[in-house]
Formats: sequence, structure tokens, C-alpha cells
Amino acid sequence: MRSIIEELAVEEWEDPDNYFPSYNIAPTQTSPVLLYRAKRLIRPMRWGLIPYWAGDISIGSGLINARAETLPEKPSFRNLVPKNRCVVVADGYYEWKKEGRKKTPYYIHHPAGELLPMAGLWDCWRSPDGDPVFSYTVITTPSRADLAHIHNRMPAILLKSDLDTWIRTETYSPRAALSLLAPYPGKVEAYPVAPVVNSPRNNSPECIRRVH
Repeated sequence: MRSIIEELAVEEWEDPDNYFPSYNIAPTQTSPVLLYRAKRLIRPMRWGLIPYWAGDISIGSGLINARAETLPEKPSFRNLVPKNRCVVVADGYYEWKKEGRKKTPYYIHHPAGELLPMAGLWDCWRSPDGDPVFSYTVITTPSRADLAHIHNRMPAILLKSDLDTWIRTETYSPRAALSLLAPYPGKVEAYPVAPVVNSPRNNSPECIRRVH
């Protein structure tokens, strides 16, 4: 937690006692998300966007990603771009390379262990009892050339110098923010890992261990 606070200049962390580092976050699980609400704020949110107008919570499992190219067209996302931009806090992600019937998981991360802040959108849905449920989706872009052999898409990872443009929605326009959604130009490293990551029940350093 301390390293996240320092690297992202976080000024407030909601519900810090319920934060636990994860090696294998899965849809419907909760992870830290960075917002700007007069200050840099971390709020725990559920992965899988539940629009405020949704009839029930199950819609979220189908809205874990949003394609950068079609954000202005999609009803679930387009109204969130002006005011509900966020950064999903992560230091890596998994992608599966398909070779015939075989799928090999890869771990993609910064070689020095730095964060890879991912552009996202969030919303607040209320349960029938009126309880708020905050949720998010990760925006994706076409993959960069050196990762395209693994998968043709990747998260929209932001440079730290661009974080304010993305999260400070009262200052920076949707047009300025959307211009940042391009294949990440920074350093990344990718290597294959064991298929233990295929199950969210497995959540340990074994998930990110290089296998060959």
C-alpha cells in the first residue's frame, strides 16, 4: 500500500483496512482505483462495470473491458467519459497466447516493478436496498508491436505524467483525455507463467513465476 501511495501521490485511501495485495484479480472482485475528488483518492471498486441504470448486478461480468475506439458509441460507456474517468491500479496483467487449441498465459509487467496505471471508467449502481456498488471497466487499445504475438489487445496504460489529464475531469476535457488512449510507449516485459493463473482461487507469488 505504501508504495502505491508514494508512486501515485495518493492523498486519501478509502477503507484501507480491507486492502490486500492480489496476484490474480478476477472479474467481480474488488481492487483499488484512483479518482480525483479535490485530491487524489483511492476507492475500492468491483471489476466489471455495473451502469447506474442496470436492472441487476449481473451485467458487470460482461463489461470488464471497453474498447478505446468505440467508447463514444457505447451506451454503457459514453456518458461516463466526461466525469467518471479513473485509473485502475495494477503492476501487471495476464494475457493468453493462443496456439491452435493451446492457451499459454503470459505475465506482462514493468521490468523494474513499477505500476502500470490503466485507464478506466467507473459508475455507481444501487442495490434494491439502496446500498452503493462502485464498479469499473478497463479500457483497451490495440496491442503494441512487441506484444501482438501474445494478443491483439492490451490495457490502455497511462504514463504517470498523463494521470492528471485522465482523472481530473473538471479540468481536462474528454477530447484531451481520449487522446491518451494509445498503445503504451513505456517499458514492459512479458514472460510465460504457469496455468495456475487460470483459476482465481490461486492467488500467490506462484502466479507470476516465470516457467521458461
